[in-house]
Amino acid sequence: MTASEREITADLIRDLLREQHPDLADRPLKLGALGWDNQVWRLGDDLAVRLPWATQSADALLRKEHAWLPLLAPRLPLQIPVPQRLGEPSERFPRPWLVTTWVPGEPADRAPATRAAEAAVTLAAFLTALHRPAPDGAPAGRDRGGPLADTAESLAQGLASATELGLMRDPDAVRAVWEDAAAAPDWAGPRLWLHGDLHPANILTTNGTSSGVIDFGDLCAGDPACDLAAAWILLPDGALDRFHETYRPSPDAATLRRARGWAVLRALAGIHIGNAGVHGRPGGKPTWGPPAHAALQRLTATVHQ
Repeated sequence: MTASEREITADLIRDLLREQHPDLADRPLKLGALGWDNQVWRLGDDLAVRLPWATQSADALLRKEHAWLPLLAPRLPLQIPVPQRLGEPSERFPRPWLVTTWVPGEPADRAPATRAAEAAVTLAAFLTALHRPAPDGAPAGRDRGGPLADTAESLAQGLASATELGLMRDPDAVRAVWEDAAAAPDWAGPRLWLHGDLHPANILTTNGTSSGVIDFGDLCAGDPACDLAAAWILLPDGALDRFHETYRPSPDAATLRRARGWAVLRALAGIHIGNAGVHGRPGGKPTWGPPAHAALQRLTATVHQ
């Protein structure tokens, strides 16, 4: 049983639309994806319906996206799921839900970027556009965007577990990357807008390069190093330098060190999720393992650069 307390079906969604947004109720409807927090159903050719199903926190995340994403979307160079309508809790479905634009493309965990230079420029341009000073009322992150040293316990647990499972070739090298990153000076600039959750399943690709970014549930303000970690996770070999040359303002050495630490954390999470998928455990996704392992190889090779 999910946190929604009832099964989400096409009939339920159509009934919700008839009650609150009847002009959309007769559009074709089909399941698009099952995320950590939400189910995504495609609505016609250009819209989607997102309903919380697996976590209680999803309600607040959807309302956050509804409040902030329409303000950010016009300046972003890649397609994102822009909220169009907010569905309010009702007797039929006692949780909020969203109608957003549909973002075409394939998730990068299943269709990774292959055109290195173009993918690097595209990701750098997106983050350059997103990373602008956030207003005082911008949300804080859920264990991301703050001081990297605050993640020490998560790092220790994730690394120990991966080592025990035989998933780590060189845990000492991985630990050295994170320790170097945690020792870097903290971010001293303004709190910048962050996506906060740039793993491969949240980046969509078309023709070998990034074409869209989805799931802004962890949208927050803080240290840009948290998002810059995505370069190690998402880009193919040979793309890092081009990414760092393109991103503006050029990240300083301390920011790049912290970004490596955030990338270690993201890669460890991906390795565990990938391993769970290989063994058929709930929440596992076998496609997450290969990019996570590749990221750790790149990171341990560049710790002293």
